[in-house]
Amino acid sequence: MSKIMYDYTKSILERVSFDPLLFCKELEKAIKTLLPYEMEQLREWLINFTIGKPELKQCLLIVNS
Repeated sequence: MSKIMYDYTKSILERVSFDPLLFCKELEKAIKTLLPYEMEQLREWLINFTIGKPELKQCLLIVNS
């Protein structure tokens, strides 16, 4: 079940990546629902995903805190 939630979260974040505020808001929701090991995976995915999207780098602060 949790793998489904992780994949769903990634797909939502990809879809809203055009808007940094919405991206951060969805990321905050994900933090509340994902398990700790899934958050580690998401953190790694975010680092790679935001390489070409500097406007989303600010959202990394959410998962690093």
